[in-house]
Amino acid sequence: MSGFQKGATYEQIKAYVLEHTGLKVSSLYISQIKRKCGLDVGQNYNLSKKEDAKVPQCPPEKEAAIMEALKHFQMI
Repeated sequence: MSGFQKGATYEQIKAYVLEHTGLKVSSLYISQIKRKCGLDVGQNYNLSKKEDAKVPQCPPEKEAAIMEALKHFQMI
């Protein structure tokens, strides 16, 4: 891991969640939970051009798994 980065990459979080819970989580869900915890997330350049775009929300079981991963990596 780089000395400039604190915590884990999205790929490391995905791998941890898959290994420990068997759930696959998306980068979208990880960024939603990071925002909820007040952590910095990068800018999303892949935004929908539709005004009424529906953004899926992270299910509670995946939210709990991501929170556990963030705690494991000492990000929260």
